[in-house]
Amino acid sequence: MTSIDLLRLSRSLRALLAPYDQPGSPGATLGVLRDGELLAHESAGLASLELAVPIGAGTCFRIASVSKQFTCAAILLLAREGRLNPGDDLRRHLPELPEFGATVTLAHCMQNSSGLRDMLELMRLGGVDLAEPASAADLLAAVGRQASLNFAPGSRFLYSNTGFMLLGLVVERVSGQSLAAFLQQRIFAPAGMTRTRHTPDLAEPVPGLACAYLPNAGSGFRRARHGFPLGGEGGLVSCVEDLALWTAWLARHPWLDAALQAQAPFPDGSLNPYAHGVEVRPWRGLRTVSHGGLWPGFKTCFLRVPAKQLAVVAIANHAGVDAHHLAHQALALALAGDAGLAPAPALPAGLAALTGRWLADDGAVNLDLALAADGTPMVTQHGVPFALEAAPGGLLAARRAAIAFALEPRGDSLVLHLDAGHRLTLHRAPAAVAPPAGLHGHYHCAELDADWTVVERGGALDVLVQGPIKHVGPWRLESIAPDLLRLHAPGDAWQGWFDVTVRRGAEGQAMALVAHGARAKEQVFSRLG
Repeated sequence: MTSIDLLRLSRSLRALLAPYDQPGSPGATLGVLRDGELLAHESAGLASLELAVPIGAGTCFRIASVSKQFTCAAILLLAREGRLNPGDDLRRHLPELPEFGATVTLAHCMQNSSGLRDMLELMRLGGVDLAEPASAADLLAAVGRQASLNFAPGSRFLYSNTGFMLLGLVVERVSGQSLAAFLQQRIFAPAGMTRTRHTPDLAEPVPGLACAYLPNAGSGFRRARHGFPLGGEGGLVSCVEDLALWTAWLARHPWLDAALQAQAPFPDGSLNPYAHGVEVRPWRGLRTVSHGGLWPGFKTCFLRVPAKQLAVVAIANHAGVDAHHLAHQALALALAGDAGLAPAPALPAGLAALTGRWLADDGAVNLDLALAADGTPMVTQHGVPFALEAAPGGLLAARRAAIAFALEPRGDSLVLHLDAGHRLTLHRAPAAVAPPAGLHGHYHCAELDADWTVVERGGALDVLVQGPIKHVGPWRLESIAPDLLRLHAPGDAWQGWFDVTVRRGAEGQAMALVAHGARAKEQVFSRLG
């Protein structure tokens, strides 16, 4: 790039960040790298609202799940030294784990194809939100109670923080060091990443660390609360410059970069988009390698285009920032005029006709589809809203990381394209459904060590949750279809829901409630008495 090109890029990045360059607002930082050079680095907003400290070149952030590629790198380094094998059963290194009913390997965990239920959702099903105090022992206990999996290992892709927490423990068992010490000695110090560290204890003071903020419902911001410890799934603090150094370090270790990007096939022959701590996906004719990070108040996207030797880093301490979209907008600016960049597909006409509530025939999936003020199609599933964008083949694909989700309008229905060749047909949900009869009473889930008590209040149904750590509720049960409900689970950072189906006996009596989250399926609450 010429100096004029760099000036144009810097100004364009500042324009992207302009919405956050406001008094009293947290913000974001953007970096663009090419051929080992940091071409541009722009920031906007405050690292601390209380102290009016602006985000700058030295500001660090919790990069959350971008940590996963470093955990995988640690496993791959140990494998190269012959100290473990990616095909090892998890229980070879962590024999205290339950058998889960199938063999889960280290590779399955690195590829998010393990089927392990996500421990964050397990905690939430037991009434503990991310803002509430919990310990590493609590998280391990939640995993240790699991007797089954979401699916057979290696058969599907579904994001699971559990696998990466366990991988971090494997690194510690095999190396004899803490994960923090191993990463510091083997990666951060050699790479010159002096501002990057693994911090399991979120109360630990970290120099230059931005505070995390959530937008209030009306106006203004509040500090995000963090109650859970962080392990191999998301414990790193870092910054744009250090992630640039990581990119340069990978260029000097091509075997490791290739191993991180290696994809495994599913039984149907399609490739798992999740390689080893990174996602490999096409974008406008280019192959991208990326990962997002989300922890309350922090958002990250680390995005690379190996064929162009180009990378973009977007990090925010503002929960309202879409870091994934911001990074791809910056990438499009950096590639302006590049013949390899295909035009962005246009959204199809008639999207307003698709708005409403949709569900699969078997009740396995239900979602709400709406249009944002700017016309962007938005899906809300399990309480989490995300944007859709046009994709090849007339599809509307999720504009977010770590999810396989694309909608195909087909007559009066929608076809949902998922992972590993799976498809579901969605139809419109009924306009109004009466609450299911006979649900009040007590239910217990052994895999969660939790009880749900369903109570009727003025014709509506609520759930009182008694988990191994705390009692919460009432949580509202909303009827979606006959014997299909949404259990709304309030949280500090977002208001989620779990899909709940009713299992009935031969006489029609409610025998069990089966809860499904985005990453924890088939948790059975059996009726007591």
